[in-house]
Amino acid sequence: MNEEINPLDIENTSNPYFEDQPRPNPETEMEVHHHTHEPHGKKTWKNYVWEFLMLFLAVFCGFLAEYQLEHTIEHQREHQYIESLVADLKSDQQALTIHINSTQQGILMMDTLINILNKPSEIALRTNDLYYLARLAPRMRPLGTNSRTFDQLKNSGNFRLIRKLETSNKIMSYYENFPLINMLQNINETEFTQYKSTAAKIFDPAVFLGMEGLNDDIRRGSGNPPLRTSDNQLLQELSVFSVYLHGTKKGILGSDVQLKKAGEVLIKYLEKEYHLSDE
Repeated sequence: MNEEINPLDIENTSNPYFEDQPRPNPETEMEVHHHTHEPHGKKTWKNYVWEFLMLFLAVFCGFLAEYQLEHTIEHQREHQYIESLVADLKSDQQALTIHINSTQQGILMMDTLINILNKPSEIALRTNDLYYLARLAPRMRPLGTNSRTFDQLKNSGNFRLIRKLETSNKIMSYYENFPLINMLQNINETEFTQYKSTAAKIFDPAVFLGMEGLNDDIRRGSGNPPLRTSDNQLLQELSVFSVYLHGTKKGILGSDVQLKKAGEVLIKYLEKEYHLSDE
């Protein structure tokens, strides 16, 4: 009976190469497979500190960039506010020049009116002057200042954009003059109302009407038109109200001159501080 022959046995016995090679061990192969990936070591405190520092640095750099951007924007806004404020101040200078000239003319006319009223012997000879001066001298042109930018800074809380305290104080000091001028103008209006109540008893309204020209201009008439009355008491009463108006106009003139000088100084300061004259 023939035995079955295993081909492997034939190869192993007939080929000396196979005799020298070790047989593969499945368990060894499994162990090698399991140890191909070396395990990572645990993180030390230095690793955590380093990661924290890197994260902190990234956040801090972002904060600095945002802060610098905001700082730049605020500086630009400050510069824009100052430019607008200087424009307002220059507008005030023009308005103050006109108002000062007008007030000076009014004071001179009030002087002449008071002198005539205090000389009864000249009144009948100068009624034409009285009509003209009584109508025109008490008038007061309102001061048209521009505080638009200042009001925006104050009401919006943006005065914080003005970096230097000295600059803020100079701006505030300039605009602190406005309430006094407004108060004097209101006093002038009250005195003018009292003045007109007495003047209505002395002057002929038809003559006043004939003096009116275009654009509310007042023209001097001709001849010596008669007064409604030559009562000395009424004439003296009108003189008293003229003196009041004269004094108030002088107060307004002084405030105007002071405000104009303060505005000139402030404009020069702001232009130099913010280099506006170089732009």
